[in-house]
Amino acid sequence: MSGFAGFEGSYLGANDRISAAAVMECKICWTPYDPAEGDEFRQVLPGTAFTALPEDWSCPNCGAPKEQFMVREDPGAPAILEARRIEAEVQKLTADFREVWHAKMREVPLVNKALSVEAVGFENREGRVVGVLVSPWFMNLILLPGPGEDWSGLTAGAKEEIEFPSGRYEFLHNVREMVGGYKACSLFSPMADFQTQMQAVDVARAVMAELYRAENRAETDRAGEIRAAREAEIAAAEAALAAPAPEAEAPLDPAPTRRQILTGGLAEAPQDGGSAQA
Repeated sequence: MSGFAGFEGSYLGANDRISAAAVMECKICWTPYDPAEGDEFRQVLPGTAFTALPEDWSCPNCGAPKEQFMVREDPGAPAILEARRIEAEVQKLTADFREVWHAKMREVPLVNKALSVEAVGFENREGRVVGVLVSPWFMNLILLPGPGEDWSGLTAGAKEEIEFPSGRYEFLHNVREMVGGYKACSLFSPMADFQTQMQAVDVARAVMAELYRAENRAETDRAGEIRAAREAEIAAAEAALAAPAPEAEAPLDPAPTRRQILTGGLAEAPQDGGSAQA
């Protein structure tokens, strides 16, 4: 990566304010640099971002250094601004729960001290930010408000079903001091089954991948039907216990939970409940 320090023409030379698609312009002779075209004169390939140009690259027309270029147009700028907004919201979320971890949860017996608070896969989906929050005592699917939405008036503990491509999921409302209002769907609690942070993060990534796969909808929508059928089988098995059996029967498999479907079978042992801090 280039050691280019900045440019004078826009944003005080802050490279992180421009995207890879930014079209730059020499403020001496107005010659543009378009990353889609590159620079045939200096053998810079098409697709090379302005910030990735060699340190000694200069204006092909007047020889002005890169520092003399300014932004002419940047079609990728909205994506950068949105990414920054998401990052700021997620930082507040993780800071809030790290404080909970250090202040209240460290000595609670159910916590898994091999784990830490980490946000995984947070992104904008249809105007709202969604991702998975991993902590030593829970893993939750988290939904944050979109721009212009105020969730500060949510009632903690209220339930809401929210639609995703893979099905409908139950979320609990909550409000915390730093992050404000948010909605959480419990995936795992407690977290005793996870041996390492990497393992927990891998499962969180799997959740995000499966959440938006429409082919999972039939399975998640049938969860209640499958559970009812299993309960009927269990009732029949219990009734049969009155008669002597020649040999012990294998226990029936529990009904698949939505967490198991989301994680593609990575969640082997169903665990119910969440945390008051989630």
